[in-house]
Amino acid sequence: MTEVLFTNITQLVTPQAGPQRGAALRDLTIIPDAALLVRDGLIAWVGSAKDAPRTAQVHDLGGLALTPALIDPHTHAVWAGDRLSDFEARVEGVPYETILARGGGIRSTMRATRQASLDELALLARPRLQALSASGAATIELKSGYGLDFETELRMLEAVRVLQPQTAAELVPTLLLHVPPEEGRAEYVQEVCRSLIPRVAEGKLAAAVDVFCETEAFTVPETRAILEAARLSGLKFKLHADQFHAIGGTELACELGALSVDHLEASGGAQITALAASPTIATVLPGVTLHLGLPAAPARALIDAGACLALGTDLNPGSAPIFSAQLVLALGVRLNRLTPAEALTAATVNAAAALGLTDRGALAVGQRADFLALHSADWRDLAYTLGANPVLTVFIAGQEQPS
Repeated sequence: MTEVLFTNITQLVTPQAGPQRGAALRDLTIIPDAALLVRDGLIAWVGSAKDAPRTAQVHDLGGLALTPALIDPHTHAVWAGDRLSDFEARVEGVPYETILARGGGIRSTMRATRQASLDELALLARPRLQALSASGAATIELKSGYGLDFETELRMLEAVRVLQPQTAAELVPTLLLHVPPEEGRAEYVQEVCRSLIPRVAEGKLAAAVDVFCETEAFTVPETRAILEAARLSGLKFKLHADQFHAIGGTELACELGALSVDHLEASGGAQITALAASPTIATVLPGVTLHLGLPAAPARALIDAGACLALGTDLNPGSAPIFSAQLVLALGVRLNRLTPAEALTAATVNAAAALGLTDRGALAVGQRADFLALHSADWRDLAYTLGANPVLTVFIAGQEQPS
């Protein structure tokens, strides 16, 4: 048995364990002059330092604030190629349709990813994951979705398996159906349901299936068929929806009991009402708002209506080259009108719930001992700081990670 008592904590700050809805996102526990006992990678005790149990091994944190480690429930961190020409064209005012016609956009990422080997994909993704981990993320979701052809999708998921022993953070793989082919889409959807999803499930290559339900991607009926196939194969499921148009994806997610529905920039009253009445997590991605100049997802309205809100980076080459989970937390305050307390909850226990996880995200007895020691004695620096990393040390299962 390994037991360590962490002491000299100016503030220990945590949401309640489990997903939090509505006003409960602001309900943090703040313990001044605190201590934390970790036993075999789990939190065994938390409270005031004066009441701390005796133990042989003590780790003095030097008078710093402690929060739960962050969880990134939405990334596309496995890709090849770059979108630098697209970026330059877009800021010069070139429409995305023109960029696509020139061979750019998501299709260019798909071409480059198809041409990359398994080892190349893992090599390219490793520094992205290291950056996310250094920013405070102890659990990171990774999607496929840049293959279109099945062998590339499977290779992307295999890359996640290769990366796990090379990465301190726990990686959660997701099969993403991103865009349909330009021809033969009905047959493609049928083969996804009959072949690809069962192969992924049998190989235990993914924990969930995601579908981009949007005007230029999959229709609501196509999305329903894919998600039903995921359910039949024993996989969890989630959606990209309402990024540009609200075409019914959010309502479908709530109807089917999806883990989460992500983006929501185009969500209106009907979608907010559906999410407020559903256990499905509303995951917003403020990095997309920053990079593309889209209207921010209505996070304030979602919380006020009683929804369960999470934050994610959406790390990807085209719409969110955001390599910091902490920065996304800070942007959620500025762009989505969250309070610092709401942003912390959205980036921890609620982000865990968006991945179907209930064993992390809070500093509570029985939870995984994933936590952050900040440079500051005040936890609010986690949401305040821009352009520097307020995280001094990341602890995963109670173990200090190299910076």
